[in-house]
Amino acid sequence: MPEHLDVVIVGAGLSGIGAAATLLRRAPDRSFAVLESRDVLGGTWDLFRYPGVRSDSDMYTLGYAARPWTGDKAIADGDDIREYVRQTAEETGAGEHVRFRQRVVAASWHSDQARWELTVLHRDPDATGEWSEGVTGMTSTITCSFLFACTGYFRYDEGYSPEIAGLEAFRGRVVHPQHWPADLDPAGKRFVVIGSGATAVTLVPALAKRGAHAVMLQRSPTYVAAIPTRDRLAMRLRGRVSPQLAYRAVRMKHILGAVLLYQYARRRPASMKAILRRAAKEKLPASFDVDTHFSPQYAPWDQRLCAVPGGDLFRAITAGDADVVTDRIDRIDADGIRLASGGRLDADVLVTATGLNVLVLGGIRVEVDGRPIDPGTTLAYKGMLLTGVPNLAYTIGYTNASWTLRADLVANAVVDLLAEMRRRGTPVAVADAPADAGPTAPVIDLAAGYIRRGLHLLPRQARKSPWRVHQNYLRDLLQFRLDPRHRALRFEPAGAPAAAAETA
Repeated sequence: MPEHLDVVIVGAGLSGIGAAATLLRRAPDRSFAVLESRDVLGGTWDLFRYPGVRSDSDMYTLGYAARPWTGDKAIADGDDIREYVRQTAEETGAGEHVRFRQRVVAASWHSDQARWELTVLHRDPDATGEWSEGVTGMTSTITCSFLFACTGYFRYDEGYSPEIAGLEAFRGRVVHPQHWPADLDPAGKRFVVIGSGATAVTLVPALAKRGAHAVMLQRSPTYVAAIPTRDRLAMRLRGRVSPQLAYRAVRMKHILGAVLLYQYARRRPASMKAILRRAAKEKLPASFDVDTHFSPQYAPWDQRLCAVPGGDLFRAITAGDADVVTDRIDRIDADGIRLASGGRLDADVLVTATGLNVLVLGGIRVEVDGRPIDPGTTLAYKGMLLTGVPNLAYTIGYTNASWTLRADLVANAVVDLLAEMRRRGTPVAVADAPADAGPTAPVIDLAAGYIRRGLHLLPRQARKSPWRVHQNYLRDLLQFRLDPRHRALRFEPAGAPAAAAETA
């Protein structure tokens, strides 16, 4: 007989460790395991190793609500975040439940037994690198009553690399940030970083700091804002009140500030655009063309705003160690890039910071009573359950705030749902799409390139609660807490056949 667990969590990154810690704290009698396909925990914060990798959200909200962030930096480096996740796993006991090198490749729901049957691929101990399609190995079967996917939303084995004319002719190195080579020493080299998102604005000043000259080549500009590297309130409260109280105060300050800033930007985009432009102009040389390089045509928060701690990107440009070029690539030759405008950029290293490839539920093939489920045709209940799919939750964070804020909400909501199922004596909970859902949109409603490429893969959201993901932590907090009985869900005994997944 296969091993049976109450809950299986897939993924041992920021979300998965948080979910495990929440289960241990609030439902210690539940049996569970965390299945992690890689060799170590940390998820994104272990995968990305490019120079300067850091959070683009403050650590007072990227940190877990139940475990204070006590570091000095408000915006932390990737190493610090990875260590924070590791320490959380160790201190809460979540790490004892992690099973490494095990990837869930298929999940099949059986209504007659009210449980999931998981096909788990065990990676060869000698294998190296990231998982990819076609990987083979020993498989095993685990069953569980509830499946919780904390897998993020992008592929780990490959980033997005568009076709660029002439790339094969380049004599230098071509690197994607998702797979940064450990032997690449930036000192004395000319880098061209192709891209304008969070990765690019992080890489350019980090490369400059390491002795390289870096150019950020972008087709169109992105909003970039300088933010403090340390939080003044956190510094003032340190030593005066307990760490937990200080953390709560600073965390709430950042939550309220992010909500107000986002609402102001969406309601008064022209004013917000002017504020961001003026702030950038003040930190750049007088001769710098701010309108060409840092004034996008789209409204603020149509795409995620890029934060630069201490204005490091602006300082690198001012010092002459970095530059920004807004143009299109005509062709790449042996020594660099020919631009559509007729100019050129010589380079020793090209960095294709061109984005991610969307992957939903970690690529798990999901079936309900033998019927394949396409997540892109389902509605999202509270942004955590898929219509027509029993006893399965997943975590997707905010686009305008820290990922962990929503991950914490969902982890607690899963524990509440498990408790409600036990209270009712019904082992099955499923969301059915409403008859009047109306127009729908992707659950990640962002105009970024990687989202546009993966629109067909993402679950959908409707306009009204509980079928909408509010990009507002306070509204979501109310939505979760004011509906403890999950009134829009259907609770069933074992053996009841699952309804067909509704097409959104």
